[in-house]
Amino acid sequence: MLAACVLIAIVPACGGGDSQAERAADPISWGACKDLVRPDGQPPASADPAQQCATLPVPLDYAKPDGEKLDVAIIRVRATGRQRLGSLVFNFGGPGASGVDTLAQAAKSFGELNARYDLVSFDPRGVERSAGVKCGTGADMDAYTSLDTLPADAATRARTEAANKKFAALCQQDSGKVLPYVGTVNAARDMDRLRDALGDAKLNYFGMSYGTQLGAVYATLFPELSGRLVLDAPLDPSVSFEQRTLVQTAGFQKAYESFLADCVKQGCELGATAKVANRKVEALMEKLITQPLTVDGRKLTQGLAATGVAAALYSEYSWPLLEEALKMAMDGDGSALLYLADSYIGRQEDGSYNTQMSSFPAITCVDSAERPDAATLLRTEEAALKISPLFGGAGAGAICSVWPVPGSDQARHVDATGSGPILVVAGKGDPATPYEWGPKLTAQLKTAVLLTYEGEGHGAYVSGDECVRSAVNAYLLDGKVPAAGTSCPA
Repeated sequence: MLAACVLIAIVPACGGGDSQAERAADPISWGACKDLVRPDGQPPASADPAQQCATLPVPLDYAKPDGEKLDVAIIRVRATGRQRLGSLVFNFGGPGASGVDTLAQAAKSFGELNARYDLVSFDPRGVERSAGVKCGTGADMDAYTSLDTLPADAATRARTEAANKKFAALCQQDSGKVLPYVGTVNAARDMDRLRDALGDAKLNYFGMSYGTQLGAVYATLFPELSGRLVLDAPLDPSVSFEQRTLVQTAGFQKAYESFLADCVKQGCELGATAKVANRKVEALMEKLITQPLTVDGRKLTQGLAATGVAAALYSEYSWPLLEEALKMAMDGDGSALLYLADSYIGRQEDGSYNTQMSSFPAITCVDSAERPDAATLLRTEEAALKISPLFGGAGAGAICSVWPVPGSDQARHVDATGSGPILVVAGKGDPATPYEWGPKLTAQLKTAVLLTYEGEGHGAYVSGDECVRSAVNAYLLDGKVPAAGTSCPA
């Protein structure tokens, strides 16, 4: 199961932010997005001629600014109105989500903002078209992502440890050159190069999930260059792997229980009560350990089924699909649950993978100096399983404990003193970035204001809630900062 967070490895590359006076931005030569392909040869999933794409060369190692370059892939949708405010740069989360692919598909969701801003996004270093981290073949990824998480015994832990070691070795084999230089601090520096190349005096930014940490780090490195920053579905960058795992496990369990309660309220095919429905889900997961379901020559394992459930908990809109997928699996058809899992882990129909599952640990592990020992991992797993047998586990600390390059804690310490007001938006029913992280990030930044959303789902703005959208739009378009303590009901 995925978690969410990040950092970087080489200490010289973690120094203070380089100023505008130290370098001049490279010009951007915009062209057709069809020419900006992923490593598998696929262009962004859009044929909209209003979208333009390009690459921006940045230093691989910021300690050697005139040395080897890395090309960052970028996408732009020009403002549709005449009262243009500049560019609004997006990061949609992960770490590891492709900003190029996501904005290509989701640009129309930000139409009101697009009237006055050029919408811009990018693949952060280590992601997809920006020297995306690769860890073996599609078959290697299949083996890794299909691992069962149950039963929680010594044999399962041994299999997981061996798989993590093999995966880390494949990442080193295939992407060893870039591994030390991925991470949030360097991505924030890249984002400042992008701001300068776009011709914006300050960065206006919309970060979601992991993107909130990237925005917070940018504001820490470049407070005087930070314009209007929205951080939606915030992370608390200061938490340890253990703390993060337990809080996120509780978040997913809470969302799962909300799904079951809503399912019963609507007339649930899984059971007449939430307790009965949960027992059936548990029985399905237990059965899949020894009898995985065959789907077009593949196997729906317990691990993939749990991933599919987690994927559908990110939004209330997916709950009906989750109900159907679980009922189908109980009846012997695992195709819908496997589809949900594949959408989460980035598996394509041809068996290849995007870089999400590789970029995530690469960025997460260099974004922390933590390398948990066996006792810590066992303690974390045992505590998480008590919270949720379905979603519990050792978390990202398990892969980071065997990661081939060291990490740094620089991106875990944020303080935007000197910046303008930053808007943090946190949801009470967010499974992946639980609400408690919102007030914590707000306090750490020192210049931020918290807007609370009382509803469900990962990300308040994309929930469609009119109160949230109005408040965020007023801030980004008119600079109106919500009063402290403002809350939007579900």
